[in-house]
Amino acid sequence: MWGVMNTKAFCAALLATTLLTTTVMTGAASAADSKSTAHPALWPAAKSQGLVDPQTEAFVDALLAKLTLEEKVGQMIQGDIGSVKPEDLKTYPLGSILAGGSSPPLGAPDRSPIGPWVKSVEAFRAAADQRQGGTHIPLMFGIDSVHGHGNAVGATLFPHNSALGATRDPELIRKIGAATAQETAASGFDWAFGPTLTVPRDDRWGRAYEGYSEDPEIVRSYAGQMILGLQGAVSQGGVIQQGHVAASAKHFLGDGGTHNGKDQGDTQVSEADLIRLHAQGYVPAINAGTLTVMASFSSWNGEKMHGNKSLLTDVLKGKMGFDGFIVGDWNGHGQVAGCTPRNCPQAANAGLDMYMAPDSWKELYANTLAQAKSGEIPMARIDDAVRRILRVKAKMGLFQQARPLEGRESVMASPEHKAIARQAVRESLVLLKNNGVLPVKASANILVAGSGADDIGQQAGGWTLSWQGTGNTKADFPNAQSIYSGLKETVEASGGTATLSVDGSFDKKPDVAIVVFGETPYAEGVGDIKTLEFQPGKKTDLALLKKLKAAGVPVVAVFLSGRPLWVNPEINASDAFVAAWLPGSEGGGIADVLIGDKAGKPRTDFHGKLSFSWPKTAGQFTLNRGDKGYDPQFAYGYGLTYASKVRVGTLSEKPGFTVATENVSDYFVAGKTPAPFEFKATPTTAVQIRPVDAGNVQEAGRQLIFSGDKPATVALAADEAFDLSFQTNAEMNLLVEYRLDAKPTGLVTLANGWGKLDLTPVLNAAPTGEWKSLKVPLKCFQAAGTDVTKVTTPFALSTPGSLTVSLQTVKLTTEPAGATCPAKAQD
Repeated sequence: MWGVMNTKAFCAALLATTLLTTTVMTGAASAADSKSTAHPALWPAAKSQGLVDPQTEAFVDALLAKLTLEEKVGQMIQGDIGSVKPEDLKTYPLGSILAGGSSPPLGAPDRSPIGPWVKSVEAFRAAADQRQGGTHIPLMFGIDSVHGHGNAVGATLFPHNSALGATRDPELIRKIGAATAQETAASGFDWAFGPTLTVPRDDRWGRAYEGYSEDPEIVRSYAGQMILGLQGAVSQGGVIQQGHVAASAKHFLGDGGTHNGKDQGDTQVSEADLIRLHAQGYVPAINAGTLTVMASFSSWNGEKMHGNKSLLTDVLKGKMGFDGFIVGDWNGHGQVAGCTPRNCPQAANAGLDMYMAPDSWKELYANTLAQAKSGEIPMARIDDAVRRILRVKAKMGLFQQARPLEGRESVMASPEHKAIARQAVRESLVLLKNNGVLPVKASANILVAGSGADDIGQQAGGWTLSWQGTGNTKADFPNAQSIYSGLKETVEASGGTATLSVDGSFDKKPDVAIVVFGETPYAEGVGDIKTLEFQPGKKTDLALLKKLKAAGVPVVAVFLSGRPLWVNPEINASDAFVAAWLPGSEGGGIADVLIGDKAGKPRTDFHGKLSFSWPKTAGQFTLNRGDKGYDPQFAYGYGLTYASKVRVGTLSEKPGFTVATENVSDYFVAGKTPAPFEFKATPTTAVQIRPVDAGNVQEAGRQLIFSGDKPATVALAADEAFDLSFQTNAEMNLLVEYRLDAKPTGLVTLANGWGKLDLTPVLNAAPTGEWKSLKVPLKCFQAAGTDVTKVTTPFALSTPGSLTVSLQTVKLTTEPAGATCPAKAQD
């Protein structure tokens, strides 16, 4: 194929990385050196295995000699399926297409099985082949397969990485990678944006569950295995033909160490700590042959990673010997000083090889081409980037037509893959407390309660059929099993019963209650929190546990979360407490461990050990093994088994930390205006607000009655300005659930900040008396004049005429389906 490496040498190189150590030379950097400039001599050495060989390089040389500058620049641009249309590729020679977390396949629902995804890929390929003249280079299709192929209906969903860290099982990680690759390839994609090699150091971070551990030892032991699972041995070439896909080790570098756990924030650490904590997974990943590395949104000591040449070029491509290509994150280049998403030569000059420009690709292509022609981006840098991209495509086998797994529905959720996922669930469960109630007899009468008991979306978490994992129903998971279903199947096979009662009510007192509850789905940005306290304020899940205990029912708590949280009150209210993390599609794995035989003897023991320290207070944000003053409730490595004799006593229920919650996304929900928002009507002589029933709930809506006597506005406003730049860049939408009660007699505008859109056509077309949903991308308001960094009024409805409309919900949503962008209102 494209060259074969000696297998013995390959294995030796990979094994050596498990013993990785670094020697940090003191005094290497003078006080005058920038805190964001890396010194390659301090960094560990590595070398890409199997990427460079004479045959591949000769093939790439021949291609480079044929490509025009336009074609070279095109290879460096990746656009999103939601913005690029197949016909665009007849003109623009792009190198790659991605499908973002909430981007649907062409002409199909955002929640689709593999068929529409394969058709979308075929449409892009066919259009690219129709480009006239030049040299045709095959596209790469990338997707976030971060816990299985989470974008496809019917896929196997593995536990998220924070759960996998608890298994301490590198071989299992390799099997998960191979299964993920097969299901990704079956849907037409050839590039998985993973594994995430972050080392989360602050559990407030909304992406903590994407990390295997707070400690680099586990990340180091997993990184190479996941690469090998996804890609196979790239030295053999033909990755796609072998049922594998390209991997992308991410996010380089320090994404898990940002100050205060802020997503896309600043990692304020020394170079020695950046190496010791955050770089450890990349050496085994590179030695295993990772074809791509993704740059981080975050900064290191004030300098954005997408623009840090000392790290991207001098360290990663230099000292660490990476021969693949570096891809950016979602418009991440636009955060580099002096850049915008549409214009950033600084990123290419720093070492970025492929821009991820989901919606900015067309303008970025034109600007990058102009900068290449002018020499602002040197031709040597262009050729190096394109050489790396072509090398990866050659090693993947993209220049060959065969795609043996593409379109094979039998690959999705195959019995083998489901068995691997169920094994991962079993091995990841961590028993924090067991005061004699576990295992449960299979012959028992079991009450299964809690919001997560029969909710596959909640047990799967973020990056599941949508970016944030929200908006899913049970029907979206045809091949999955809920935790309740797994319990019911297991106990009924042995003569027991399992009854679902989400609120915990019952007629006949059960022998035991298994209560499944925890975090609701989230992903980056949205998942950032201010306190580690679970359910601060209204503790509905704690109330359920206490209600069952008060009724004399033994309680087993199954806690779903992406990270450790302060749950001392919930632990106290339970006889047994299991950290189940985010287990994915195979809920039956819970029953395998919790349910014993008819006599109550264990069938499968607990295996999981904490890879994240569990907090004693709600303010222990940076609680990591080895830190000064380390004082957890449950230490790193803790995890009981059925043989353990440990009895957990009553824990302190003083959180030790309180914080006011910050709300920038919910404006009017369930009949309430969450702080800091409130309705404001001006002038009150021309518009009235009164409560109405909505969603079959009494007075859960508000009716706005504009008299038409004079221009009037109804707004949802805060006292102080807040920043919606993250939400805007993340393609979030303003959701308005409304009912038109009387059609408008004049112009109606909808505003978010200063940008006003003409809503008149939308309302004129809407039927009266029916509840409808309107989704407007925040970028539409930005284009109309809103400064998204300073918003005080996220919703304002104005008209000089008469209008009667009722509101049920006004909030931000990550769900893109049905979004529309009304025209800018004319002053």
